[in-house]
Amino acid sequence: MSSKSTFTNSTSKSYAIALYELSQESSQLNKIEEDMKSLSKLLSDSPNFKEMILSPTVTKENKKNVIFLIADKYNFSTILKKFLGFVATKNRLFFLSKIIESFLNLVSKNKGELKAKLISSKKLSDEDQKKIKEELSKDFKSPLNINYQYDPNLIGGLIVQVGSVMIDTSIKTKLNKLEKNMIEI
Repeated sequence: MSSKSTFTNSTSKSYAIALYELSQESSQLNKIEEDMKSLSKLLSDSPNFKEMILSPTVTKENKKNVIFLIADKYNFSTILKKFLGFVATKNRLFFLSKIIESFLNLVSKNKGELKAKLISSKKLSDEDQKKIKEELSKDFKSPLNINYQYDPNLIGGLIVQVGSVMIDTSIKTKLNKLEKNMIEI
């Protein structure tokens, strides 16, 4: 691992821990967790927003103003708004994705949740994701924190990974296995 990557991870974790502690002290952990999930979704869904955050040509003052507009539009907690303003002022918004990831991991770990990855061949509604989460939580006898991804290349089916357990019902994998078996014959 490069020293730059280590620096990025440790800096992001430091910011995440600070936000986590502020959230706990103010009894707003659940609200800030939801706000951070919304911010993460915005980062993944809006290439323009992500580009603006990463751009060295956009001033930190302009970035801070955009962050405040977004915080107001999405009704983020005052603590998160001030935190994001601080990160913008320190010109560290390029760490934002890592900060969000570290924060959500910290929250999940302290809730005793298992991390799970769910990949589907068709877009799943929030209700479908919730049902899958409930069923998996029963099977693993633990609450789960699911990272959901849509991948149309799977053709059909699901891939679920919880810890070291992987369940792959995708047609793509089945076709690859069939192809491999035919080649060996």
